[in-house]
Amino acid sequence: MSRHPMATRLLCLVFSCLIILACSPAFAGHGAPKAQKTGILLVAFGTSVEEARPALDKMGDRVRAAHPDIPVRWAYTAKMIRAKLRAEGIAAPSPAEALAGMAEEGFTHVAVQSLHTIPGEEFHGLLETAHAFQGLPKGLTRVSVGLPLIGTTADAEAVAEALVASLPADRKPGEPVVFMGHGTPHPADICYPGLQYYLWRLDPDLLVGTVEGSPSFDNVMAELDVRKARRVWLMPLMAVAGDHARNDMAGDEDDSWTSQLAKRGIEAKPVLRGTAEYDAVAAIWLRHLDDALARLN
Repeated sequence: MSRHPMATRLLCLVFSCLIILACSPAFAGHGAPKAQKTGILLVAFGTSVEEARPALDKMGDRVRAAHPDIPVRWAYTAKMIRAKLRAEGIAAPSPAEALAGMAEEGFTHVAVQSLHTIPGEEFHGLLETAHAFQGLPKGLTRVSVGLPLIGTTADAEAVAEALVASLPADRKPGEPVVFMGHGTPHPADICYPGLQYYLWRLDPDLLVGTVEGSPSFDNVMAELDVRKARRVWLMPLMAVAGDHARNDMAGDEDDSWTSQLAKRGIEAKPVLRGTAEYDAVAAIWLRHLDDALARLN
C-alpha cells in the first residue's frame, strides 16, 4: 500500500486528463499532419512589354489544360520587371513571396516550373529559394523544381527539333535563320553552342547568337558572310518576345541586329514571337513540369 495515497490519486488524475485531451478531436487535430494540397508555381523572368504577355498567358493555359485539378500560381524572377508590373497594378510576386503565399493558402506540395531557357543565374537562384521553403514548420512539406527549357543534352536536341518545327512558313530553302538568346556570364552559357550543334545537324543554315554571351553577333555575322546571305530571319530564343526581341533584335536603333544587317546589305525578317508561343517548344517545358510533379510523391 502507498505511503502517500493523496499523491498517488493526484498523479492518476493528471494522467487521466492527459489521455482525455489526447483523444479529443480539437487536441488531436492541432498536431495532426495536414492533408496534402498540391499546387503549381510557374516562374518566368517576366516582361513589361504588354504585347509579349500573351505568350505567358498561353503557357498558363496549357498547364491548366494538362493539370485541370491543380491550382496554378505565377512568380517572376526579375526585380525590375516586378516593379514595372506593380506600378501598373499587376500582381507580380517574387518566387519567395509566391511560395510564402502558397504556404499560407494551405498548400503542402508545390511543383515549381522554371520558364527560363537555360539553367543560368536566374534558375539557380530559384533553386535556392525553393529548397529554402521545403520542410519549414507549418510550411511546405515538399517543393520540387522543373528544369528550364534546355536542362540536359537530350533537351538541347529536343529543342532543336522543336525550333525546326516552328520555322516561318515563308522561309525559303537556304535562307539563314538566327535565333537570338540572352546570353550570360554563367557557365550555363555553354547551352547555346550546344544547341547550335544540334541545329546544324538538322539544317546548316540555322544559327544561334546571343546578346550578352556566346555565340556573339560577330560570330553570327561571320557565319552569314560565309553563306553570302542576303535575307535573314531573326527569331527570339526567349520565352517571350519582350524588350530584347523588340529593341536589340528588331529595333530601329543603329546597334540593333536588324540595323546592323541592313548596313551590310542584308534584309532582316524579324519574327516577334517568343518560344512559349510554339506548341512544340512548350511541350518540353510541360514534360519538365510532369517530372517535377512526379517527384513530389
